[in-house]
Amino acid sequence: MVKKVVIIGGGAAGIDVLELLLRGKEGAEETEITLIKEEREGFFSSCGLPFALQGMYDIKDLVLFEPTFYIDKGVDFRTRTEVTSINLEDSYVRVDTGEDIKYDYLVIATGSKPFIPPIEGTNLERVFTLWGRKDGERLKTVMEAEATSNAVIIGGGLIGLQATVAFSTKGLKTTVVEMFPYLLPSILDVDMGSIVQKWLRKDIDFILGKPVSVIKGKQYVESVTVGGEEISADLVLLSAGMRPNVDIVKEAGIEIGENGGIVVDQSLLVKKGKSYLSNVYALGDCIEVTDAVTNHPRLSQLASTALIQARVVSNNLLGISSSYEPCLSPTVATISGLQVGSVGVTSETARRYGIETKAGGTIKYTKARFFPTRKLILAKLIFEGDTEKLIGAQLISEETVAERINELTLAIKAGITATDICMRERCFEPSLTMVEDVIVDAALKAQKQE
Repeated sequence: MVKKVVIIGGGAAGIDVLELLLRGKEGAEETEITLIKEEREGFFSSCGLPFALQGMYDIKDLVLFEPTFYIDKGVDFRTRTEVTSINLEDSYVRVDTGEDIKYDYLVIATGSKPFIPPIEGTNLERVFTLWGRKDGERLKTVMEAEATSNAVIIGGGLIGLQATVAFSTKGLKTTVVEMFPYLLPSILDVDMGSIVQKWLRKDIDFILGKPVSVIKGKQYVESVTVGGEEISADLVLLSAGMRPNVDIVKEAGIEIGENGGIVVDQSLLVKKGKSYLSNVYALGDCIEVTDAVTNHPRLSQLASTALIQARVVSNNLLGISSSYEPCLSPTVATISGLQVGSVGVTSETARRYGIETKAGGTIKYTKARFFPTRKLILAKLIFEGDTEKLIGAQLISEETVAERINELTLAIKAGITATDICMRERCFEPSLTMVEDVIVDAALKAQKQE
């Protein structure tokens, strides 16, 4: 008997499920797969857009696969098609052509959409978001126009700062407005966020701790008002975060959680009423996960998170029992040559959930101090106060941040303590490491706190 799987959404989460199902079909029950997406590309890597704007490559290079790649593999791959409703009782989805597509199993991977601040002027021309290919192409055209001199970015998160670098590199007078009093508040503490600001401030202006009150202009944007100050703007980028894209999911009666994402169980099955459905999965930016440190629901809108969730969903669809564990959301990014990484909770998140902490921060070299290619590295480790278990880490350097964040992710998962970090053997070679690593120094400093 043929099993019909319908996937709604062709971003990272939906494509990951599709590709894993295609790899695992051999020897499994025969499966017919339909994927439905609104965009025209087969698979487009949105996370590469800021670097395309910086001129590292063309936006068209972010099209990793055309639709024909999947169609040739026997997938009913539908682009430029919108799902308008989900009928859970009769197991079908309706698309904008009026067609009803039946399923045995449904996978919801509707992703996220940019948050539009509730302020006047967001509908003016040359006010942008940066999510899909169209966004990137329109923004690139305007930022490179001769008449464009001033750019304002609303939001001091990763995407906003990476786009900021692109604007500044093109010679635009660039201003970042962040409502929090420091940059990258979702992944860094104030002391670490200030390091990123110092790295960027020679080319970029920052207004922190103040919200934008209005975006002004007639047809086109002309200025932005922040705390009574008017800032000239030929373009504005709204980069104030992403929200789960769950409109059709809500209409179907599927439960939505406190953070606006779809509620799922450990198998990533969705909930309707008092029970979880046995044949409807959800994953990616549109769902809520359980935080591994706080044990509370949160969003984890990362491609790396989506990949693990896709393994869970595809395994279950292929008859291999699989479950999704509470998540730590390790995050890394490069901002104007500076690598920034974080995993676990920040001090502010720990405080919000009543977790007592000890923290240690330090600065060292990445290699032996006599080695000519050494770089500085800053590390901050956050430990639970009573147990001294590692629950958070933040790193900033020009190299080796991603590798260390991966190591520290495993350390948090394993319940490693400050003492474990200090007493553990580590490799040493002067062209690669210091004999006593920055991580060890940070743990020692945390232990000295009363």
